[in-house]
Amino acid sequence: MACGTVAPMDVPVIDISAWVGATRTAPGSELESARALAAEQLDRACRGTGAFLVTGHGLRPGLLDELEFASREFFALDTEEKSLVSMDRGGRAWRGWFPLGGELTSGVPDHKEGIYFGRELDRCDPRVATGVPLHGPNLFPERPEALRGLVLEAMAALDTLGRALLAAMGSALGLGPDHFDRHVTRDPVVLMRVFHYPAVVDPEPSGRSWGVGEHTDYGLLTLLHQDHTGGLEVHTPRGWVEVDPVPGTLVCNLGDMLERMTAGRYRATPHRVRTPTQDRISIPFFLDPSWDTELMELPLAPEATPSPATRRRWDGTDLSELRGTYGEYLVSKVSKVFPALRDDAGI
Repeated sequence: MACGTVAPMDVPVIDISAWVGATRTAPGSELESARALAAEQLDRACRGTGAFLVTGHGLRPGLLDELEFASREFFALDTEEKSLVSMDRGGRAWRGWFPLGGELTSGVPDHKEGIYFGRELDRCDPRVATGVPLHGPNLFPERPEALRGLVLEAMAALDTLGRALLAAMGSALGLGPDHFDRHVTRDPVVLMRVFHYPAVVDPEPSGRSWGVGEHTDYGLLTLLHQDHTGGLEVHTPRGWVEVDPVPGTLVCNLGDMLERMTAGRYRATPHRVRTPTQDRISIPFFLDPSWDTELMELPLAPEATPSPATRRRWDGTDLSELRGTYGEYLVSKVSKVFPALRDDAGI
């Protein structure tokens, strides 16, 4: 398949509008039928590539474009001003800005800078007071002034969307639409990052061709806004496929925890990002299990036809062997991404 072409069977576009909102369905209603269709399409995508495009997501029109614009304003500031909200000032909360090359994937510096956000918690919150990692107040820059409000609005909207997707997946898995809310995401770990990939117009022949190398995300769902430049690639059963930007949609890919909890029925999505020839902005939002969720399989009914085995994971990890809590897993992974910050924070 030619680079840049998205085959619908690989990365389908799924209308999730029937699951957005709290409307109860009546048996045999048109809404119930629409929900069943969306759940079936999600189930098929999650068992295959583990990636799809979401439409009918219910986000305010223009919200993510406004956030992208404000983010470009922030990244255009000089290093001294961006450093006022650097991650070392966030401590164990791991919030704030990091410079180009400041984040690692498989030990290799990424070709990007970024800023980390999470659920806004004040210092009186028990988790913050006791030093639970990745919990705390955000570090918002003074400029651009609009960034704070846009980040908080986007996080709230994407949290709602992510829960709608999990409700549909719970239904598709035969668990019921409220299973994840009751047992997995009672108090989810919610993170959002904004990344800036500076353009590399004329890279040296020996230079790296990847802004971020192959990896999978750690939690349940990632919802991604990518700008017009593209560059995201996902690994499918037929090889690597570029996911071109489609206006009005969000990319959704699955994380390690959905693969772990479904015993491989749902597939964590290996993905990577090409080094761009134009400045690129991407905004991933991560909806993850509660911090203290035990890593175990969901109570799924046996299947007559098990899901086909997937290729060996990019990092060689056997997710079925993972034990403990999601918080422990997340700290172990993020500590490898920011080793210096791990040491400074005493984690």
